[in-house]
Amino acid sequence: MFNWAKQTLANVVGTEEPIYGPSAIKSVAEDAKTTPYTELTKDDLKWAAMESTCVETQTFYFMSDNGDLAFAQVIYSNVAGIRTTCQFNCKIFYPDGSKPNLWSSTPLSQHEFSEDRYSFYAKDCALEMSEDGNSFTIKSMNDPQCIVNLKVTKVAPGFVVGKDGKTLFGTDLSHPWGSMRHAFWPRCAAEGSVMTKDGPIDFKGKAFLSHALQGMKPHHAAARWNFANFQGPTYSAILMEFTTPPSYGATVVDVGGIAKDGEIVTAGPTCGAKHLKTKQDTENDWPEPTDIKFSWTGTTKDGKAVEAVIETALGDRVDRIDVMAEVPGFVKKIVAGAAGTKPYIYQYAPHGKPVELKLKIGDQEITEQGRLFSEATFISATE
Repeated sequence: MFNWAKQTLANVVGTEEPIYGPSAIKSVAEDAKTTPYTELTKDDLKWAAMESTCVETQTFYFMSDNGDLAFAQVIYSNVAGIRTTCQFNCKIFYPDGSKPNLWSSTPLSQHEFSEDRYSFYAKDCALEMSEDGNSFTIKSMNDPQCIVNLKVTKVAPGFVVGKDGKTLFGTDLSHPWGSMRHAFWPRCAAEGSVMTKDGPIDFKGKAFLSHALQGMKPHHAAARWNFANFQGPTYSAILMEFTTPPSYGATVVDVGGIAKDGEIVTAGPTCGAKHLKTKQDTENDWPEPTDIKFSWTGTTKDGKAVEAVIETALGDRVDRIDVMAEVPGFVKKIVAGAAGTKPYIYQYAPHGKPVELKLKIGDQEITEQGRLFSEATFISATE
């Protein structure tokens, strides 16, 4: 009971959590021992729209045939059932540094979900799933500098790791007080454009969807994140990794997979990210990665062993985000209450030369060149 009371206080006020240890987390990897991954149905992409503390996002990452790079995102956040806010974010990267990144972040008003919760609407914004559940349209006119009209159609099945994609948090895991879930469409076709003050940018090309639900305070669930989105002519490789704060034993949880048109090659929790070389960021003391390795292992549906690796220099970061400078004021108050929390996101899109995915399926060895978008996020100390 005392732990529950402390947890409730931590949720509302943002205080640091006590040390519960690794027994207070059930990683999705436990379920994945018997069910490495589950292909998504239409229902698996419904908005949860929880009435308790949560952050839920649908994020669409775009890599156009012309070389442009962007993401569009709807964020739904709820603080202890007291206040709900929604935000539409769109970011266009210029990895060659030819012009500054375009960052558009707009608070949304009059938000609502469709009755079936497949689609999200707000004033001048709509994120709609098609009737057949195979595509989304993303439209926003909230920012005249960044008018979004995009469509994403899956070309490979979606998946969650394990049975339902969930990692659970709590001292009584039959009644968890928190959760983390990721559902992916790893390989999609994109069409449409974003209208900027310099004219329209055509995003015909490839896309990836991540639907994430953090059913607790984000800085309580994770102290570190690593993310990879690789898209090649034939294969897509994606990975999401988080490390919990010491309150949950600094536990590392990985979800990821490899897909190609029409099929998932392999997916599960047996993947990971490793920072091979780092440099100290002089502004905040975080060890910013300069070289990284992403790896995946698993089996195909017919039992062939799969190994995949991307090892690359990251080049100059395309951005560094001081999260506290970006989040709405009321969120800032919550997070600032947690000692030692200084979240920064480092974003990379190596350019100039293609990134290589080395893939082995059974006895077949494949090397595919493609594009990588990657993030390394530091929130708080892990020891």
